[in-house]
Amino acid sequence: MRTAICMTKTRTRTRPRTTPRRGVKPTLDVAIEHATLVRGPAERVFDAFATAEGLDAWFTSGTSLEPHPGGAFTWRWKEWGPDRVTTTSRGEVVAIERPERFVFLWESGNETRTRVEISFEAVADGTVVRLRETGYADTPRGRRAFMNCASGWGEALTLAKFYVEHEIRY
Repeated sequence: MRTAICMTKTRTRTRPRTTPRRGVKPTLDVAIEHATLVRGPAERVFDAFATAEGLDAWFTSGTSLEPHPGGAFTWRWKEWGPDRVTTTSRGEVVAIERPERFVFLWESGNETRTRVEISFEAVADGTVVRLRETGYADTPRGRRAFMNCASGWGEALTLAKFYVEHEIRY
């Protein structure tokens, strides 16, 4: 069983579904959205999410990331979490604009690649991080992946917050 720690604001937004092209799987008409305040400078928060070193400090183990549009990345987890999961996810960088925005496509346990956009807004008391993920297949497997990632991203934002603010690593 997966445990999710979620101290962030979560919501789903309904979007009208468009008719898919022939051969393309229909996608869910909802998005995963999270937002949280991290008490740290935008550059440090951005680096925690958008660099291999930053991700490995609090989330992954052995990430590789080419930090440019079209660049490939591989996220690796070794004996991670309460279930001691070892797994790999691959993806492609769509946009990387330090310290404002990181956008990527990735394999999220879904039948299609999903699009994740993370924005970083400097505010007086830190950085507001907003995450939005779309593109889950409208199938039983896609819906399961959506539910897992909806809680997983909340947990990830909380872990990043604890790392940046207090140097706490999971």
